[in-house]
Amino acid sequence: MKRFESGSLIPGATWHAEAETEAEVVRRAVESMRAHHGETEIRPDMIERIKERIVDTDDGPKTKH
Repeated sequence: MKRFESGSLIPGATWHAEAETEAEVVRRAVESMRAHHGETEIRPDMIERIKERIVDTDDGPKTKH
């Protein structure tokens, strides 16, 4: 699972996008930016900044040492 926290890019924002693929996370993040922040044009550099902040939430099995 992939996750983007909006606050990592937009100070004070609290929403997040989560999906199985990076492409879907980006799509959801862009959709949210348009709907909630009034963005009408999402520049390629913004897409890259979103991608840089996507984290993988699958840590696999945890083992105790």
